[in-house]
Amino acid sequence: MPGVNSFNRNLINGLKSRIKKTFNNPYRKVNISWASLKYLKHLPSDKVHAHNLLKHQTFFYGGMEFLHGVKEIFLEDVYYQQLPENAYILDCGAHIGLSVIYLKSICPSAHIVCFEPDNKNFELLQKNIASHHLKNIEARNEAVWTENTSLQFIQEGNMSSKIGENSNSNTVTVKASRLKDFLNKKVDFLKLDIEGAEYKVLKDLAENLGCVDKMFIEYHGTFEQNAELLEILELVSNAGFKFYIKEAAPVFEQPFLPKKHGGEYDLQLNMFCFR
Repeated sequence: MPGVNSFNRNLINGLKSRIKKTFNNPYRKVNISWASLKYLKHLPSDKVHAHNLLKHQTFFYGGMEFLHGVKEIFLEDVYYQQLPENAYILDCGAHIGLSVIYLKSICPSAHIVCFEPDNKNFELLQKNIASHHLKNIEARNEAVWTENTSLQFIQEGNMSSKIGENSNSNTVTVKASRLKDFLNKKVDFLKLDIEGAEYKVLKDLAENLGCVDKMFIEYHGTFEQNAELLEILELVSNAGFKFYIKEAAPVFEQPFLPKKHGGEYDLQLNMFCFR
């Protein structure tokens, strides 16, 4: 019967589509098989692991966090761009160095100054720079800030480490450098992923942003800080940038409802600024 045959075809096609989605693995691009993907997802964050990324051992802690970084940076190509020879790059919030590895892969001659205040992250950043044989990298175990000083810092050993303090024992004192001092010549790419410190640092940088060609800001904020976000957009626009904004993390599935997916931020945005 025609109706039955049509139903059977749709059923078979639906099953094929579901099986294809189940075994689809975009991580093959970075040498992660379907079985390895399942394995990595369950690796704990309390010890160092390694994966062969771009033919070099790459060290990390939590498997899920590593996969998140790989997906955003190497699969979604969030930092992809055309860079000139010998590009000057400032990577603020370099974490374990995945962004540094990627930027050197698209511009091998680049000179990169990268900042990472978390000691555990910085240790792996150095290991990954050495493992990938990266040259012309200046790695600084420092936070970026509005002055040269020392700051209280919540050291999580992951992507959530940030300036501030809490009652736990993971609050430490770190060195901070004024980022504005590094904007004394043309900067081909400025990356800011500094967990909530973007507003204050950008305000301090405002008069020097004319020397920056492209800028990436991962914005973290609450609804109560919406005025600061609007000020950042005005600041970026006044510096001559055009901008494009994508959601970095879907905090609310239905924004009109108060149901939140966890975390302290109401907004996590990727802001791409270019001329």
